[in-house]
Amino acid sequence: MISTKEEPTPSPVPIHPGPASKPTAPRPHPELGYPTCKLRVKCHDLAHRGAQIFFDNINVSHDLAAAVSAVLTILYKPSQSNSHIPPVRSVTFILHDIETLAYTQGSELDNDHKEIHMSLGYITKRPSEPASLRRHEIQGVMTHEMVHCWQWNGKGSAPGGLIEGIADFVRLRAGLAPPHWKRGKVSRWDAGYQHTGYFLDWIEKMYGDDSVRHMNEALMNKRYDEETFWTNLFGKHVQELWDEYCKTLLEEEKAPKAKESQEGDGTTLESQGSEVKDKLEKVME
Repeated sequence: MISTKEEPTPSPVPIHPGPASKPTAPRPHPELGYPTCKLRVKCHDLAHRGAQIFFDNINVSHDLAAAVSAVLTILYKPSQSNSHIPPVRSVTFILHDIETLAYTQGSELDNDHKEIHMSLGYITKRPSEPASLRRHEIQGVMTHEMVHCWQWNGKGSAPGGLIEGIADFVRLRAGLAPPHWKRGKVSRWDAGYQHTGYFLDWIEKMYGDDSVRHMNEALMNKRYDEETFWTNLFGKHVQELWDEYCKTLLEEEKAPKAKESQEGDGTTLESQGSEVKDKLEKVME
């Protein structure tokens, strides 16, 4: 049987307005930072005079961290992933009596764990220096070697002079150049160390900040090719850049000599100006 009774109409569900929604504040982006690594120190002979000088002048934890910071800030800009920076996991600074001044290598574990070796004998050979210079020199060596822990090398193909030049460029830019360093002309751009370091410093000034940073990053995934490496970055072959640099060195050498010559014969810019002024006054009369 079909019922003819009408079904009741359901009442609408009451709607209670909630509190007004507040606009969502933008989330701040996390600050970009540099990677960190574990730092260790080993000394093979604490009784060695060089070890005593080292620990008297160096705050190891602070100065090793400062060397890492200097290298990363000069050679890299941080990113979200920092995948463009070598994945160094630890650096062990080892003091012992070796023939060479210092060297850097990967550890026996793997190449992500680095070792910096420094000669205690070298430290001992500088007894007459004031403490400030001793500290300055040791910090400079630490920073130079720290570069080798973090720089790229064109998959092992970059010339040694360029690798050492970048390390001394960083040392120079970190304010740790020793007093005996001098900019001077040498026969080759890849003579290495401070010679190439000053050349790279000139490139940085002529072609803009970050020039050396771009050079280092260009050595990340590709092998070094002298015919294309420099022209891709600066539009010139390295020999052309080197010739320009040497030309500026010659001009700098001539400038003080010309000044001495003028002062020697009593001729100065001021006296020359006075002579011209006297001649003009006579003409006007």
